[in-house]
Amino acid sequence: MEDREIVDLYLKRDENAIAATKTKFGKYIVTIAQNILGSVDDALEVENDTYLKTWNSIPPTVPLNFKTFLGRISRNLSIDMYRKSNSEKHGSGNISLLLDELSESLPSNDGKPDEALDSAELSHALSAFLKAQDSDKRVMFIKRYWYGASIEDIASEMSLTQNNVAVSLHRTRAALKEYLESEGIAV
Repeated sequence: MEDREIVDLYLKRDENAIAATKTKFGKYIVTIAQNILGSVDDALEVENDTYLKTWNSIPPTVPLNFKTFLGRISRNLSIDMYRKSNSEKHGSGNISLLLDELSESLPSNDGKPDEALDSAELSHALSAFLKAQDSDKRVMFIKRYWYGASIEDIASEMSLTQNNVAVSLHRTRAALKEYLESEGIAV
């Protein structure tokens, strides 16, 4: 089923929309959540919450890119769950490691660089920066910092060594910092 057809099911309030979403995007949603949370059980909970939030969001929202829309919901729900479990001294995900890696390259938003990512100015600058990067660097950066993929997984998928991926990400973060500062965004 095409994405547009699934969105139309949501707009018609047809409960088959959820089953169609699960069939086409369930693995994608769970992968994002598991990369952030490090727990299959928590990832499955986020998957179900993603379907509910999607159901409650469409309408009035009509996403232009349904996969990206679902990915953003899953990522945000996962980060919220991580924060909650981390504040309760539970949680075993790798989100804090990812945020630590980015903290030197992005402006701080009261110590929450993940929230700074959502600001319009920074989003525009980050998008422009990534468009200027070669495809491999862009893919690595997005897999690591949007989808929360491990360096090991990225290396395996891209047929590179873990060291190559780690060095490339380090250099990309350094270039991002330099780019943001040149655009007048204080890091």
